[in-house]
Parts: sequence; structure tokens; C-alpha cells
Amino acid sequence: MNTAVTRFAIGATDPITLAAFRFGLGFVLLLPLALALRSRWPGRRDWIGVAFLGILFFAVFQGLFNLSLEYTTAARGALALSILPLMTMVVGAALRVEPLGARKAVGVLVAMAGVAAALLTGLGDAPAGAWRGDIIMIAGTLCFAFYNVWSRPFIVRSGSLPFVTAGMGAGGACLAILAWSGGGLAAAGEFGWSQWVAVTYLVVIGAALTFFLWVFALARTTPTRVANTITLNPVMAAIVAAILLGEPIGFNLVVGVAAVFTGIWLASTERRRRPEPVSSQHR
Repeated sequence: MNTAVTRFAIGATDPITLAAFRFGLGFVLLLPLALALRSRWPGRRDWIGVAFLGILFFAVFQGLFNLSLEYTTAARGALALSILPLMTMVVGAALRVEPLGARKAVGVLVAMAGVAAALLTGLGDAPAGAWRGDIIMIAGTLCFAFYNVWSRPFIVRSGSLPFVTAGMGAGGACLAILAWSGGGLAAAGEFGWSQWVAVTYLVVIGAALTFFLWVFALARTTPTRVANTITLNPVMAAIVAAILLGEPIGFNLVVGVAAVFTGIWLASTERRRRPEPVSSQHR
């Protein structure tokens, strides 16, 4: 849903300005709530790490996310983003947070190969230069994966609400400075009512609520399990984009989504080991 709405709104502005509105105003919504609940804010030693993660995710990733949708369709962008669970597995294994066994490796290869095939075979029906958007989205997904893996220790020490509020504030401030220096904030005065409705949705649902729930989940389970929920994104993005933007739903998208689900099933399910036979008693 967020992907399709972003694709709709991006035509009236630029990637940085849209992200600045989304997360700057999202921070404004979350801060009073965090203060009212007297949340436990990150300690002094954690502030640099929290700010870095906030900039990495809310500024770098979201800027790349918005930029990619200037070139590609919502459905293709969401399909590229759907490799997040597999990317998170690889990053988690590289950082020794989650082991990557043979079965997980096969799942990663199946999903990524399926997505690559779907994106390549669908280029004929995609906008000119769509491959640029696909690559940008994949690069952004790598940033998202690092955020997932690195965030949990900080969340555990402070709490979901203060962590996401502080991170969104750092990222939003960075984006606001960039948008102001580029004249994007002033250009927003030309938004029509439909663009403001889209921005309001992205602020309330797509920023404040979505990422509070995302961080809330990261504190309670593994990064890969949380990332698995992103696999619903291509389906919802394709449906909403078909309604709002008239984007076609191609067979390649169906194949790509099927490959992602298959790969994630392979990677996230382990065969149960048979119990070892009881050794005979010593005589």
C-alpha cells in the first residue's frame, strides 16, 4: 500500500521532499506520545548509534525507495523490495547474528533468481529505464537489511517507541535540511488536494504507525521473521497501483511473487531432526 501511494505522490514532488514530509511530520506525531508515556530514551552511549540507524533507514533507504519509484512501477518496486527477508538473512549471517545453513542458502538463491527473472522478463511492459529503479530499490533494500539486524540491541535497551521516534527525528531532520536547501519545501505549495491526502496517509499510516509496529516486532523476534512480512507488499502494491495508476499486473509479477514465497519457505523452515535412537543399557 505504501509503495503504491508513494508512486502516486512522487509525481508532484521529488524523493527527498516527499520523505522529509513523511518522516518529519511522522516524528512530530510520535514525539508527544513518547513524552506523554514517559518512555525510556536511549542512553548517552547509544545516541550516536540510534541517530546513525535513523539516518541510514529514514533518510538513505527512504530516499532510495522514493527515487526508485520515479523510474519503475509500484509493482516492480515492491517486487524488488520483497527480497528483504533474504537480504536480512545474508546480512545476519555475515554479522553472525543468524546462521545461514544450506537450506537457507538455497531459499535465498531461489527467491533472488525468481525476482531477477521476473524483473528482466517484464522490462518490455515497464516504463523506459525501469531497470534503474529496480537496481536503486535493491540497493535501498540492503540498507533496510542492515537496519533490521543492527537495531535490536538498541531497541532492547530503550524501547520501541523512543527508538523509532529518535531515529525518525534524526532521519527527518537530515531530509528536511536537504529538501530546504534544494527548494523542495517551497515547491510543495503546488500540491493539489489528492497529493496532500497521499502525504497525510504516508505520515500517519506509512510513517508513524507502520514503523512503530515494525520496530515493536524487531524487539520481540528475529530480524528475518519480521522482514518476512514484506512479502505481502508486491501483491498489495500491484492491486492498489492498478486502481490508482492503471498499472498492469503482468504474469511475470505473479511468477516473481511465487518465487519469493517459495524461497522464503525454504529458507525459514527447517526439517526436524529425527530423535536419536536410545542407546542400549550397559549389561
